[in-house]
Amino acid sequence: MTHPLPLLSLSTKTNQPNTHPPPNTNKSRNTTRPENMFLLYFLLFIGFYVISRHLFHNIRNFPPTPFPTFPILGHLHLLKKPLHHSLATISRRHGPILLLQFGSRRVLVISSPSAAEECLAKNDIIFANRPRLLAGKYLGYDYMSLAWAPYGDHWRNMRRIATLEILSSHRLNSLSRIRAGEVSALVRRLARNDYWAQPVDMKKALFELMLNVMMRMIVGKRYYGENAAEAEEAKRFRDIVTETFRIGGATNIGEFLPFLRVIGFMGVEKDLQTLQEKRDRFMRCLLDEQKRETKEKNKNNLIQDLLSLQETEPEYYKDITIRSIMSVLLAAGTDTSAATMEWAMSLLLNHPEVLKKAQAEIDKVVGWDHLVNESDLSRLPYLHNIIKETLRLFPVAPLSVPHESSEGCHVGGYRVPGGTMLLINLYSIQRDPRYWSEPEKFKPERFEGTEGVRDGHRMLPFGSGRRGCPGENLALRMMSVTLGSLIQCFEWGRKGKEPVDMTEATGLTMPKARPLMAKCRPRESMMPLLSQI
Repeated sequence: MTHPLPLLSLSTKTNQPNTHPPPNTNKSRNTTRPENMFLLYFLLFIGFYVISRHLFHNIRNFPPTPFPTFPILGHLHLLKKPLHHSLATISRRHGPILLLQFGSRRVLVISSPSAAEECLAKNDIIFANRPRLLAGKYLGYDYMSLAWAPYGDHWRNMRRIATLEILSSHRLNSLSRIRAGEVSALVRRLARNDYWAQPVDMKKALFELMLNVMMRMIVGKRYYGENAAEAEEAKRFRDIVTETFRIGGATNIGEFLPFLRVIGFMGVEKDLQTLQEKRDRFMRCLLDEQKRETKEKNKNNLIQDLLSLQETEPEYYKDITIRSIMSVLLAAGTDTSAATMEWAMSLLLNHPEVLKKAQAEIDKVVGWDHLVNESDLSRLPYLHNIIKETLRLFPVAPLSVPHESSEGCHVGGYRVPGGTMLLINLYSIQRDPRYWSEPEKFKPERFEGTEGVRDGHRMLPFGSGRRGCPGENLALRMMSVTLGSLIQCFEWGRKGKEPVDMTEATGLTMPKARPLMAKCRPRESMMPLLSQI
């Protein structure tokens, strides 16, 4: 049994001297664990890196950059979805010309008309390149398509084919009957069903319209409605387009942190590769089908024309070139125009006074004996203003397709290094109260007296300069005729009493979060014409 006294002595004071030396308390206090030292040095390194980088940035006269810029990540921690909103918030805090660091990439973000003009006019050639992103590698046929090819001889040849052989005014005029026929088919379908009792899905109707138009122009076949091609093929292509804008517009962290790709963190890369295999297989089938067909007299589609040119200039009109052109036309010419028209109809349903004013203009100019056609468009300025105001509020690409500087240049007095990716925040510019009165309001009247969709560099829905969209003319014709005919022929109403939800979804083309469901019925004044269509 242990005696209790030694235990008691630990807590009992005595007058006897302590024969044991006290512990070295100073030594124990001054000892620092190795892991604490490592953390301290690491934090000191990070602080030194951040501050020295910021000072060096200012010395070199680079554009303003948010502080701090973290090692490896740069400013990726500031970004949220949707990206155009996130970048607009950063620009409001730090200025309209910013140099951000997306991991390993420098990114120049522009949010003012004057800076956009410097990039796309004064420095147009310097910013005519495209960055080498994964979307360009896979969806752009290894950077060979018109959208993703670097600036040079190949790109100039692709641009020539697009502007002279496919999208010239002469070519578009020769195919106008196809566009008119498909609009008539849509009007006929809406007039012969009770869409006042059961609202119509406008997103679906407008996409099918645009797909029929583009397919008939390109290969002479239609996928929806009367005399339509195989339904399964149509569904396959629609899925491809939907997936293109979903995956192609997704943020892949491996684009900006290459080491993640090296260690196998692929992000969306595998999805892009699989998607491109589907897309190219589809395009090959269409092209092979056109090659097998005997060329009929007066057969008028774009692929037959390109195949004819292939016979005389095979070095310029290779199969892969034709497939890449088909891919760009079908993707860019369907979802983008359909989405813009869906936004326009949503705005009109929320502003019935604008709808009535547009109907009055069409009644006065066009009358009731024929549908709005392309020859009427020059005399319908208010209809054009509705489209312009829609494109201002809901641009098809809220952020410009990225450019890249081929060499150093100056923008806004700042030095921009070569190899810098350029993003122009069209959404921010086109809603900025410094350049627009009541920018959040839908006011088509603001464009009275203006021509075209550009308003200096305050309004750039189709881009500008060498890389501006070559399909602008086709898109404007198609949207104007379609919206004009829908306004002319029908009374429109919302599905319920509440205003149409204008919430944006994330995506490359800024689609609506909820597809538009709308009620429509034929206008009494248009009944005689509609009965004959």
